Amino acid sequence: MRRTSHFPANTCSLTQAHAWTNSSTNCSAKLASYSNTISQPNGCANTTPLACENLVVFFGSWMRPGQEIYLTSDPGSHVWIGVAQGVPVNWPPVEAPHLVRVFDPHLVDTSTGGVTAARLLLGGQILTQYDSPGTPQESAVVYVDGNGVGRNPQ
Repeated sequence: MRRTSHFPANTCSLTQAHAWTNSSTNCSAKLASYSNTISQPNGCANTTPLACENLVVFFGSWMRPGQEIYLTSDPGSHVWIGVAQGVPVNWPPVEAPHLVRVFDPHLVDTSTGGVTAARLLLGGQILTQYDSPGTPQESAVVYVDGNGVGRNPQ
C-alpha cells in the first residue's frame, strides 16, 4: 500500500467544503478517543487500478490540516480501521454535531471523487445521517460521548 502525498483539493481540505467550515471546531474541555471503521467496496471503481493501492484516510471536522488518519487494512477483508484521538466530546448535544468522512482510493472515479461517509462506523455506531450525500462534500453527521461511543443525531 502507498501513502499518497496529496489529494485533490475538493476531497480532503477541511476548509474547502461548506460543511467543514460551518461545523463546530470549538474544543470543549473534555476529549476522548474513538475507533473508526469503514468497509471498502469489493471492487475498485477506477479506470486506473494503480490508484486503488493508496490508503484509506479518515477526516473529522475537529481536525486541522495534517491531522488526518491513515487507516490500516484488516488483512483478508475490505475493512479499514483506525483510532481518532483528541476528539472534542459533544454529547449530550449542546453544539453542532461533528462531520466525518474518508477518502477511499477505490472511489476516485465516482461522483464523490473518492470521498465517502457511507459504510462508516465511529465509536461502534453505524453512521446513518449525511450532509451533501453523493457529492465531494459528503460527510456523516455524528455526536460523540465521553465513553468513546458515536451517536447519530435524533
